Amino acid sequence: MIVEHLSLVDFRNYAAADVELGPGPNVFVGRNGQGKTNLAEAIGFFATLGSHRVSNDAPMVRDGADAAIIRARLAHGERRVQLEAQVNRQGSNKARVNGAPVKPAELPRYAQVVLFAPEDLQIVRGDPSARRRFADQLLVQRAPRMAGVIADYDRVLKQRTALLKSARARGIRGDALSTLDVWDDKLVTLGTQLIAARLALANDLAAPLASAYTAIAGADHDPEIEWALSVAGADSGEDADAGSSSSVDAASLETKDAAAPRIAELFRQALAAKRASELERGLTLVGPHRDDLLLRIRKLPVKGYASHGESWSVALSLRLASAELLRADSRLGDPVLILDDVFAELDADRRSRLAQLAGGYEQVVVTAAVEGDVPEALRARMVRVEAGRILDDAEAGDD
Repeated sequence: MIVEHLSLVDFRNYAAADVELGPGPNVFVGRNGQGKTNLAEAIGFFATLGSHRVSNDAPMVRDGADAAIIRARLAHGERRVQLEAQVNRQGSNKARVNGAPVKPAELPRYAQVVLFAPEDLQIVRGDPSARRRFADQLLVQRAPRMAGVIADYDRVLKQRTALLKSARARGIRGDALSTLDVWDDKLVTLGTQLIAARLALANDLAAPLASAYTAIAGADHDPEIEWALSVAGADSGEDADAGSSSSVDAASLETKDAAAPRIAELFRQALAAKRASELERGLTLVGPHRDDLLLRIRKLPVKGYASHGESWSVALSLRLASAELLRADSRLGDPVLILDDVFAELDADRRSRLAQLAGGYEQVVVTAAVEGDVPEALRARMVRVEAGRILDDAEAGDD
């Protein structure tokens, strides 16, 4: 897949902008705060329906405007597709494909993008929520129907938790809250689908993660990836210490189909065991919202044990492994690989290794404050950005 043209109206610091892109490397260069990352963010929006920098849409709308418009012309071989997203400051967003209105959830079917940014260090160093978000976004890109499963699970979780809080306020204990059984059934049904999909994803990521890490770091530190499941007794989510979480016995959950009945059984048992605690605390204490994706190198957790360079290598490798999975799955061709402000953070050896890996993709988009930070092999097409404007060759030359 290739983004041939990107058009923005009232997006971030752009009143209006049009950018032509080509196959192979495309580099957006400009000083910090000029709008380079905003261009990368706009491309990524079509794939994830969100931002890699903020959790809600309002900051993406230019100050003083009610909505932002993002348009992109994509090439899938000989086929061309025009996508449009209207990002509203308030209310639901809108979308079009080739001029026809569609639900925004349809956009990722046409656009596959893997974006790496400095914020991705939070995947390996931050709270479990960052790792869950990484996994779930990749799940949706591989199987768009999972967006509905995740949304439905979140809705049921909120309603069940609200019931627990209400029961706590009224002093209800034990089996007196019979309506909780109905929500338990819904939570188990949806949560089992999500857990099984996440387990399968970790299994699929293992080999490309190890390969990418060795290629980036130049060393084989035996990277590992697996889920610590609260339904199987792992310490729950944000309450857990990165080094102490216990992981589920993966052998008992070997395949997605075989895993589902066992996961559902574990889920029901865990809910029963935790019911008194849940009523006391007014919280849902087990389920995929409390799980953690464990990352290790040299048999030690990356969080708390890995060096800065190793952490960068793991985060980069997760994104590159994601790109490899999408490339293998997709009928759209390669995903667009975006490297946002990455090279300034890497030593010369890692820069060279990353450039070599990235060069194999149909299209790569790089942002950089300093042109010299970008390896020569990726400087085929340079686009200069200044204060929300795309400079033409004459303006860039005068700068």
